[in-house]
Amino acid sequence: MTTDPMERIAAALERMSPPPLQAPDFDGADAFVWHVSPDRLVPVARVNRVDLSLLIGVDRSRDTLLENTMQFARGLPANNALLWGARGMGKSSLVKAIHAEVIARGHPLKIVEVQREDLPSIARLLNLLRASAHRFVLFCDDLSFSHDDQHYKSLKAVLDGGIEGRPDNVVFYATSNRRHLMPRDMIENERSSAISPSEAVEEKVSLSDRFGLWLGFHPCTQDEYLAMIEGYCAAHGVTIDADTLRAEAIEWQATRGGRSGRVAWQYFTDLAGRKGVGIA
Repeated sequence: MTTDPMERIAAALERMSPPPLQAPDFDGADAFVWHVSPDRLVPVARVNRVDLSLLIGVDRSRDTLLENTMQFARGLPANNALLWGARGMGKSSLVKAIHAEVIARGHPLKIVEVQREDLPSIARLLNLLRASAHRFVLFCDDLSFSHDDQHYKSLKAVLDGGIEGRPDNVVFYATSNRRHLMPRDMIENERSSAISPSEAVEEKVSLSDRFGLWLGFHPCTQDEYLAMIEGYCAAHGVTIDADTLRAEAIEWQATRGGRSGRVAWQYFTDLAGRKGVGIA
């Protein structure tokens, strides 16, 4: 242990101001997760996702997001995208599936997952990605903000880019159950109690307006729900009598209080297990 006061001061300053983050080997993986304390990008060897063809009932959103992502991967202008709507309808699955589809079509593209609570560090991440020759989709799943949440201000660094502008090699995709990223009752409460109601929530509500693409996801019909399960069965080689599948699937949704893509997958997982079929 050093006893020199100057050495101790230098060591303390180094801890307070760590050296600049070194970029990882972006050629070593297609997906990364951003962590802080300390800042680092961790490669993901195997992304948890389903094939794009298995996502049923989201054709319009699928086609729009795929076209936008292909434009971006080719080096052309593209929009940030907000996928909002019903729970369990494949919003995050679509982002990951489209990333895989773009790569399969021969266009290198990286995806970086960012947690909502790490948004204050986003400027540091952008500075790291800006210097790379690769193109990146920043992905934030289940994005929303509460009344006293200031993280939304950090998000503007991605959507607007500040004085430097958003890096040309970065686009931002987010999923949310809320179209305006904040609860409706909170919007109404702030409007009713503010001196200038129209300005009270403008900054937060207008955050969603900064996304060039709004893609809505709505609860699926029973036919779409059954089609999802049938698609999973065909893809994984699970055989079952059609009437039995229908009866079991409808009973399964009744016990879950609703139907969605997630409920369809949960039923299929149970079915595959009973049939002794692996789905890894």
